[in-house]
Amino acid sequence: MSRSLLTIAVILAIFSAQACNAASAAVAIPDPGVDTPLATATGQQTAVVAGGCFWGLQAVFEHVRGVIAVTAGYSGGPASTANYEMVCTDKTGHAEAVSISYDPSRISYGQLLKVFFSVAHDPTELNRQGPDTGTQYRSAIFYASAEQKRIAQAYIAQLDRAKVYSRPIVTEVVALNGFYPAEAHHQDYAIQHPDDPYIVINDLPKVANLRKLLPNLYRTK
Repeated sequence: MSRSLLTIAVILAIFSAQACNAASAAVAIPDPGVDTPLATATGQQTAVVAGGCFWGLQAVFEHVRGVIAVTAGYSGGPASTANYEMVCTDKTGHAEAVSISYDPSRISYGQLLKVFFSVAHDPTELNRQGPDTGTQYRSAIFYASAEQKRIAQAYIAQLDRAKVYSRPIVTEVVALNGFYPAEAHHQDYAIQHPDDPYIVINDLPKVANLRKLLPNLYRTK
């Protein structure tokens, strides 16, 4: 085997091991004890979360019932550094995040967090997800209201008390001070590049886990 082929084989083996870890990280968790009831009329609200590469988060939430649109982007830092090249330096304060527009008459904020904690990422990994490391890949909930903050903090406490994970949740709950859409080529990356090894290994299993663990919340894109 040539050196280049050997290198590719080693990389794929590493990715495969990480994919198994990612798949096993998906867990069945209880509904949030603190949540808002479904609205009585159709509307649109926004939730912003971060947890690893935004490609995977976007792929998952685009398959969630009641979600209207999902945008990949950056949160946690200033507008002046909200671009991929600078965020990758791990010095901007930004996290790769997604802004989720949803209909509160069809899905609640707490149910979105259930997807976030159970299948979208591993909330016990500090400043990393799978093969990606750095604070830009941290787990975070960026709340836009006191109600979102209350629901997020109560859910984390509930899940920690129930010990549904083998390690404590490290998800930050911080105020949303801005969300900046990522570059066009990052939007719907999993849809545009379904055969990309990164997507196949790291992100498609998350969508499969959504369908398996939360069938009532799953929809086809």
